[in-house]
Amino acid sequence: MPIEITMPALSPTMTEGNLAKWLKHEGDPVRAGDILAEIETDKATMEVEAVDEGTLGRIMVADGAQGVKVGAVIALLLEEGESAAAPPSAAAPSPPAARPVPAAPPAAASIPAPAPSVPAAAEPGERIVASPLARRMAAKAGLDLGAVQGTGPHGRIVKSDIEAVLAKGVPARQPSAPPPLPPPAPAGGVPAALGKDRVVALAGNLPYQLVPHTGMRRTIARRLTEAKQTIPHFYLTIECVLDRLLEIRADLNKSGTGEYRLSVNDFIIRASALALRKVPEANASWSDDGILLWDAVDVSVAVAIEGGLITPIIKRADTKGLAQISTEMRDLGARAKSGKLKLEEFQGGTFSISNLGMFGIKEFSAVINPPQGAILAIGAGEQRPIVKNGALGVATVMSSTLSVDHRVVDGATGARFLQAYKKLIEDPLSMLL
Repeated sequence: MPIEITMPALSPTMTEGNLAKWLKHEGDPVRAGDILAEIETDKATMEVEAVDEGTLGRIMVADGAQGVKVGAVIALLLEEGESAAAPPSAAAPSPPAARPVPAAPPAAASIPAPAPSVPAAAEPGERIVASPLARRMAAKAGLDLGAVQGTGPHGRIVKSDIEAVLAKGVPARQPSAPPPLPPPAPAGGVPAALGKDRVVALAGNLPYQLVPHTGMRRTIARRLTEAKQTIPHFYLTIECVLDRLLEIRADLNKSGTGEYRLSVNDFIIRASALALRKVPEANASWSDDGILLWDAVDVSVAVAIEGGLITPIIKRADTKGLAQISTEMRDLGARAKSGKLKLEEFQGGTFSISNLGMFGIKEFSAVINPPQGAILAIGAGEQRPIVKNGALGVATVMSSTLSVDHRVVDGATGARFLQAYKKLIEDPLSMLL
């Protein structure tokens, strides 16, 4: 009996994913541990490994399918002696709930069959699923894909379908009139609702472009809305003089002969981790049963990627030196931007850092990443006037703002953490001990 390969749950909260690409094809032999496909979650692209041996007999969900539900059958694996041509009988799965794959029209005696020379047309407004090659062939021939009946998986239009239609001489599509522009807003600057999705445009702002939400953007919106609605934030800001740190960083990079390249952010990660070790009450999370004091100091670092952000983790950062932190951070950042992080490399963490200093942002307050209890927002280091020993001078100063969950960390605890952090930043040699 064929073995069902289903859409895996790649995280505890995953309910659906996108099937980015098959790395095996129908008829290919499969061994346990082989990579079958790439699955896109809301945070990363992850590989699916085979757990059984056999032959990939039938692919049920094609490349590029969006919104495939966890547990849906995506392919069938044939055991020795089974034929790919044989129907799966009792093992036949129901089609997965993938958004771009339209259901085939039900066969009924009351529905007249299409004329032999013209394939059945797609229903008005129905999304047409076709392979990239089929789309290019149809566009070159001026053929309306809505007039083509697909014979691929779940009605997908493939190359042979286009060739068959062109051989029968189906007339090319006539150019259609462009869609009407949305109605202008009424006089007086009152917003006008556009469409059933309640897209709102203000007078003078037409036309507009609607960018569909990605899975990542939906997850960010849900988690941050939850954070602001359920976590009582408060904020503490401290200013640190960076001149000594910048000197030591330059000396270390010069003496490193290319083995490492320390950034200011590496010092910030190290200082935050050591400060959390000195003030363990700040390395905590809220639960209904009690406050969770974490044994490990795992620092999540926000990294901007296309379509949102992700927080790879420097695990046990308090036990690692600057060079190791720098090396790990470069690797994690590069793989985060290419969508190749492993699940355990970006889920978890006990404390977060968000640094916008490289964009020239002087100071900001970050939103806590639940279930963590705090996040440190880093501004740009800039030349500012300061008073030292009664004399006015100039120094490179950086603002750091701690956002705290008041259910977990009180003001005095947050202040003690920032004091320990400031001392380490302004005396960076102590980080090397």
